[in-house]
Amino acid sequence: MSRRETLSRSALKLPAIVSLFIWSVIPLLMTLWFSFRRYNLMEPDRTGFDGFGNYRYLLSDPSLAMAIGNTVLLVASVLVITVGLGTLLAVLYDQVFFGRGIARVLVLAPFFIMPTVSALIWKNMMMHPDYGFIAFLMRSVGLKPIDWFAVAPLTSIIIIVSWQWLPFAVLTLLTSVQSLDSERKEAARMDGAGPVAIFRYILLPHLGRAISATVMIETIFLLGIFAEIYVTTSGGPGFASTNLSFLIYRYALLEYDVGGASVAGLVAIVLANILAFFLMRSFARNLDL
Repeated sequence: MSRRETLSRSALKLPAIVSLFIWSVIPLLMTLWFSFRRYNLMEPDRTGFDGFGNYRYLLSDPSLAMAIGNTVLLVASVLVITVGLGTLLAVLYDQVFFGRGIARVLVLAPFFIMPTVSALIWKNMMMHPDYGFIAFLMRSVGLKPIDWFAVAPLTSIIIIVSWQWLPFAVLTLLTSVQSLDSERKEAARMDGAGPVAIFRYILLPHLGRAISATVMIETIFLLGIFAEIYVTTSGGPGFASTNLSFLIYRYALLEYDVGGASVAGLVAIVLANILAFFLMRSFARNLDL
């Protein structure tokens, strides 16, 4: 390849490289820069280089540990519910039964509802302590309704987010179940294997790659859950339902502390990259890369 052709190809790649630099590197550098600055919009006179002051303040703030714990608990709980229940529903919907088409449409419907709308539905129509559907069911059996968002705020968020993401897991896993060769299941039945043995030794190994892909994709989005928390609990009571995304919002737009918000953003980036490292290793192992 001549020098001219090499330069020509490099010139064609240049816009993509510049776009990537502007899109990702510059915001990261600006976040890093503001994390070392004394920059609170409520105190415009206090400016300048603050060293590790913002880092010391954030690491001594008990809300950071609560936010990290809530983030990990939220992501792990939703993954367990959606992947576990999604696997069972995928196997069920692979069977032939009356109304299967309608059942599939109904189970996929929540995924097409915007997060803000689904949070409002659950807040006002399902979990409201006075006129919610769950309160109606509890009163019907003689139980006293509870205020979900005051008594169990993080559990309420987990239920709402799981309801939203269960269709994605069902869709992905159902596609994988349907790709399984039916002759393998028929051969296992002829050898005397029951439904549990077929599920344990044939279906689950076959679903390994689909489960890994579902876990990785869901984790990426679940780390940034915000709308459901903002609409229902606003991170409270206290910091009981605050995750890292909402903590950054609190620092930046409620306390106007740009420096603290930048440090919290860097913590979120580090946590996301640690999770991404292990998830990518697991995903690559299942794909035999």
